[in-house]
Amino acid sequence: MARFRTRFLVKPFPELRGHGLRLCSWDPESDRDVEAWLRGRTDPEFQRWNSPLREVTDIDGARDALRSRAESAADGSAASFRVTDADTGATLGHIGVNEIDIVTRCARVGYWVLPQARGHRVATRALALASRWALTELGLHRLELGHALGHDASCRIAKRCGFLPEGTLRDAMFEAGHRDAFRDVHLHARLATDPEPGAP
Repeated sequence: MARFRTRFLVKPFPELRGHGLRLCSWDPESDRDVEAWLRGRTDPEFQRWNSPLREVTDIDGARDALRSRAESAADGSAASFRVTDADTGATLGHIGVNEIDIVTRCARVGYWVLPQARGHRVATRALALASRWALTELGLHRLELGHALGHDASCRIAKRCGFLPEGTLRDAMFEAGHRDAFRDVHLHARLATDPEPGAP
């Protein structure tokens, strides 16, 4: 446990590079970052499959959300990465290692990809990169990934990256656009002791 705590306390979280991507921190003071976050969170496909507790509908809300992400990174409870093309620096999406628990050495991962970047396995490559970092350098033991039941693309991404299906959580998230109706979640997880999946 002491070795894990030592690794965990090394902040800020590093930039990650690999698979043609560069994962770096979001900057809440960058208009470009804020606009990209707003585009991602207001995208109809994102809203179809996700039910965030705090909706983002405008620039001010997007900036506040990124400031909250920066605070979580500063206290070590979550690592939020802007997914960019390693060559051009263009923003492609987001991946987060969230709800980091240093006692159980567990966290939850989530991601989204901007519409113009879809179809190039951005989420698969980003998940492979972030999960490898979390399970080795950060020292976590378990990563969980949950997606709305029926989101087949997310299910395939999870499996490609070594996240094994563990079952269905009944009524574990809100229906899209509702706070009075629920839907099931398909749970996947990957352990530090699981075999390393092939290159994405």
